[in-house]
Amino acid sequence: MTHRYLSASLLLGALSASGAAFAQTISPEVMEVTAPRLDRELYATPAAVSVVDRDSIAQGQQRVRLDESLVTVPGVFLQNRDNFAQGERLAIRGFGARAPFGVRGVTVMTDGIPYTLPDGQAQLDAIDLDSAERIEVIRGPSSVLYGNAAGGVLSVTTADGRDDQKTRLGAEIGSDGYRKYRVSDGGVNGPWSHHVSVSALNFDGYRDQSQVEKYHLNAKVRRELGNDRALTAIVNLLDNPRSEDPGALQEAEVSDDRQNAAPNSLALDAGQNVDQQVLGLQYEDLSAGPGELYVKGFYLQRDFEQQLPYVGDSRINYQRDYYGASAEYHQSMMLGELPLRYVVGVDAARQEDDRDRHNVDAVNGVTDRAGDEMQTATSLGLFAQGDLDLTDKLTLSLGTRYDRVDFDIDDDFGSDGDQSGERTFREWSGSAGLSYRYLPTHQVYVTTGTAFETPTFSEFANPAGVGGFNPGVEPQKSWNREIGLRGNFDNGVDYDLALFSIRTRNELVPYQIEGDPNERTYYRNAGDSSRNGIELALGWQMTPSWRLDSALTLARYEFDEYDTQDGNYGGNRIPGLPEQTWVNRLTWQGFDERFATLETQYIGDMVADDANDVAIDDYWLVHLRAGDGWHLGGDTLLKGYVGVRNLFDREHFANVRLNGSYGRYYEPAPGRTVYAGMEVAF
Repeated sequence: MTHRYLSASLLLGALSASGAAFAQTISPEVMEVTAPRLDRELYATPAAVSVVDRDSIAQGQQRVRLDESLVTVPGVFLQNRDNFAQGERLAIRGFGARAPFGVRGVTVMTDGIPYTLPDGQAQLDAIDLDSAERIEVIRGPSSVLYGNAAGGVLSVTTADGRDDQKTRLGAEIGSDGYRKYRVSDGGVNGPWSHHVSVSALNFDGYRDQSQVEKYHLNAKVRRELGNDRALTAIVNLLDNPRSEDPGALQEAEVSDDRQNAAPNSLALDAGQNVDQQVLGLQYEDLSAGPGELYVKGFYLQRDFEQQLPYVGDSRINYQRDYYGASAEYHQSMMLGELPLRYVVGVDAARQEDDRDRHNVDAVNGVTDRAGDEMQTATSLGLFAQGDLDLTDKLTLSLGTRYDRVDFDIDDDFGSDGDQSGERTFREWSGSAGLSYRYLPTHQVYVTTGTAFETPTFSEFANPAGVGGFNPGVEPQKSWNREIGLRGNFDNGVDYDLALFSIRTRNELVPYQIEGDPNERTYYRNAGDSSRNGIELALGWQMTPSWRLDSALTLARYEFDEYDTQDGNYGGNRIPGLPEQTWVNRLTWQGFDERFATLETQYIGDMVADDANDVAIDDYWLVHLRAGDGWHLGGDTLLKGYVGVRNLFDREHFANVRLNGSYGRYYEPAPGRTVYAGMEVAF
């Protein structure tokens, strides 16, 4: 089905190809978004926000990687879909591109639980796309909403059983030994509702040393307490006993065999294993005095072990305890004669990582210990945000937030002396916006805001070869300015246009020291940078059966000031980012469950290093998927689907390692791959 943007005209569901369907009127639904914390209607939000619905997440998709769902969100770019040990790298308007693994610079939320840690890093491996009902993406700096690591926001909402009261069984197979099995159940029983999703993934992978074994459970139970009150419990369990890491190749190794793993990856059996549990409890009272009260708490425990693909201090393990709570109060009132809606709240979280590091060589395996420390980060944020209706068409939005983030390292590895340390950052963020609804379904807005992003613990690594904090790195700070237009027409055309300009001070960039036997990645502040661009999403419901969606990003990401011992990189492009992307999706929705989708994807060229000496060519990809369904009697429905990715077998890279040492920049992507699945629902 359609990929619905915030600005898209949301169509009345399930239009068939019958004559009666052709006579129906295409009309928008009233829609609210919740990721901006202050719930707003469709055309009253002064920000670039995209919404992906369940049909776009699930229809004919493998639901293994986020890029499948987010590919048609402009301004968003994901890499590394085929290396599960390193994880997908998510960038929004260029924020997050520096991450060698996981996510930086973007706040990730699932069912209101922050998967972004107080130090600013996040992992995507526990997001359950099989139960996802909705994904909201805020494109642009958003520290006023969520504090540290807020170059953008990714918020996932999973099913709670009220809208999906079925049992589903599914199985998929595909190229390169791909196998996935899933089962889910949802329902309502009086004041209770529930949804439980369980999946198992086994995947050999395209390259050597790429095997994955992963098991996942996501459950949500909701209890209506009466008088507009409800309590929701959330459980998310991840067991990932094996994700191998094939590593990055040199250009000559790519030419020799794209499926090869890096030599050290094979010799050291590089990869990771993860065991994670997340518990959440959320209370809502929609009639708390004159407003609404939301209180949330969570606890996350993660056991992690990783063998990095180099000889040296490359065996890492940690036990993480991460917990926190938030409270928000929403109210609508009159300020004089003007309607005012506001939210005030507090966020608090604490991260405790008990970390070990060991030396490894290819002959003797794990040898002596190289590090032992407790890393602790604590964050506290106070925020307020309000919308004031100056007229029935013009709304003024203001927001502010104060954050304190404390970092502490307690070094228990005594052979190199006490390398303990602590750092504290106190930051204010603010935003202001005007939204003008010049027609009922057309809006123009302007907005500006500031954001900050501290280095993560891994980015505080000291290049001097000792523990503790690198004293030379500071938070990066950004100022965003944006103008946007969005709306829809009666003929089925909708649009979302955003022009943005972002200035960043103390840009954090990765680098490696040539000749370093450990090949470790360190970080430094690169002076100033700028991100300027245009994002355009267009949709056209040509008939009730045919829809065309297009997403275009034209941007310039560059260093303004960046002096290094190797030269002045001012004016160079920021590596790891294409400056042009263009996605087109043509969908035919036939009778009932019958569909076909053709998708084209253009990724512009990029560079792999700060010096801009290593160029990565642009490429086009074409994907195709189709399916059908059959009613077996009663409420039982059998669905089948097939998909072909990279239909024309185009050679390209799934990931680019930034500023890689010894020329190891390239992680080749698979050629043409095929998958097929069946699902029965009753």
